[in-house]
Amino acid sequence: MRYGVCVPNIGEFAEPRQVADLARRAENAGWDGFFVWDHVVFPYGPQEVADPWVLLTLVATATERIRFGPMVTAVARRRPGPLARQTTSLDRLSDGRLVFGAGLGFTLDAEYGTWGESVRPAEVAGRLDEGLELLTGLWSGERVDFHGEHLTAADVTFRPTPVQRPRPPVWIGCNWPNRRPLRRAARWDGVAPMMVDMADGSWNPTPEAVAELVGAVEAHRDADGPFDVVITGATPADEPGAARETVAAIADAGATWWLEGSRPAPGEYAAALRRIEAGPPR
Repeated sequence: MRYGVCVPNIGEFAEPRQVADLARRAENAGWDGFFVWDHVVFPYGPQEVADPWVLLTLVATATERIRFGPMVTAVARRRPGPLARQTTSLDRLSDGRLVFGAGLGFTLDAEYGTWGESVRPAEVAGRLDEGLELLTGLWSGERVDFHGEHLTAADVTFRPTPVQRPRPPVWIGCNWPNRRPLRRAARWDGVAPMMVDMADGSWNPTPEAVAELVGAVEAHRDADGPFDVVITGATPADEPGAARETVAAIADAGATWWLEGSRPAPGEYAAALRRIEAGPPR
């Protein structure tokens, strides 16, 4: 099991230097990863929002060991060429520590409707799948001539390549218990489900739900290579025993990463700092 931190790019986490400081402290405290949300606008009212790629650049330069990345990027709202350049540059800047989290985005109305783009799930999903296929081609450093239903890259070769070969790992985000995205996740390197209580939106990953998700993904997996199951939740900073017990049960259910999550609410930055400095629940 690896242990990471996941923070918004919103509200108290919209100040780049403060987020970089959190990442530095996380590495010093023994965490294995640091991830940030990727929103351009927040679906629940006006908020201060930072560009995630600026945050991740500072995270890369503030750390030396931990893995990092967006959790998750709405690939369908980004041009594949600039996205390939950004991700490659970050992977090279960090000596190969980037993890690329990808998904449809949340909510579709905020991610796409805000800009007059289609919010049809099938169309957004098609653009996501083509975008990932095209990114893989661009990351390869080989000639790409791609003509899909939604995207085109005509006779282009991108150099340099990412440090990680054949590419940075790709984790697919989804909202559990929606099972359709699990087919997509099974084709890549990991799945990062949001398991929340529908009554209040709080994280609610249970060992039973994680085991069910792992079984559902495995039913679609053809490859035998490593595959990450990335679970976000919250454990107390001042009860290390309880935190270890909670996460151990999630690990036994098949998770490979535990992310301590924060939300864009008053006081969350201070709470995240306390939890980070308490160290991972090993």
